[in-house]
Amino acid sequence: MDDRLPIDKTYKLFINGKFPRSESGRSMAVADNTGRVVAHLSRASRKDLRDAVEAARGALAKWSGEAPGGATAFLRSQILYRIAEMMEGKRAELAEATERRSDAATKGADEVGVAIDRLVHYAGWCDKYQQVLGTNNPVAGPYYNFTTPEPTGVVAVVCPDDWPLLGMVSLLAPVICSGNTAVVLASESNPIPACIFAEACATGDLPPGVVNILTGTREELVGHIATHRGIDAVHAANVSPEHARILREGASENLKRVVVRDLPPGTGTGAGGWFDAQTCESAWWIEPFVEMKTVWHPSGA
Repeated sequence: MDDRLPIDKTYKLFINGKFPRSESGRSMAVADNTGRVVAHLSRASRKDLRDAVEAARGALAKWSGEAPGGATAFLRSQILYRIAEMMEGKRAELAEATERRSDAATKGADEVGVAIDRLVHYAGWCDKYQQVLGTNNPVAGPYYNFTTPEPTGVVAVVCPDDWPLLGMVSLLAPVICSGNTAVVLASESNPIPACIFAEACATGDLPPGVVNILTGTREELVGHIATHRGIDAVHAANVSPEHARILREGASENLKRVVVRDLPPGTGTGAGGWFDAQTCESAWWIEPFVEMKTVWHPSGA
């Protein structure tokens, strides 16, 4: 008879390619639908958020390709695809984590498979969105005029509680595929899939600091995300009206871009839901997180 007690895993934060505990020393328990505690996680503080933003800022120049020897768009696509491969290897673990808190309306949906496929989809966008969003501009005179998209900078991703893995990937992938770096606040009700995703990032050739994942409460961190001057944009979904208001008001601090999406909860399989490719796999999910640069160049004699 095996009477040993299993060791529940304690998930940590993911900052700058490492897995530190919260500087506050706090943790929080995650329970399944029966109320049984299945894991403990670090509860991120304001200081952890600052560390994550600094890591994201430090990784930006190389990930965007602006620094010498930085990542090309094609290299970004290869790395995103590699993370998808790592997720495929963790598919059973991810499925267990996503279904642990699922209700009757969501059980049986292939959230993990769609999340992996969505990451592959955005891997394909890495070297193509420029042609879709950029343009050659007709001008009168001996000039050649064109507009190209460039990454905005450090983007905070505030994940929904419904579909914690698919929602996170859907918000994060268009941000990093275009050369931005990210600070992710995982789903509050079920953050474990985000923690497993962090492990896939760590083994998937992603440079340190490109993606930083925090677990904690929105009540504590959303206000700091909104007012942090080192965050250039916010991508959030299905947050409370109060948190949406706080995020939008915070834009006045540094004119950050704030996109708060409201997708149907529940199965998410209908039009406009998380499983809808036409809704979530568009270049227009990339567009809010790039800046347009217009260049004039003399042409002709």
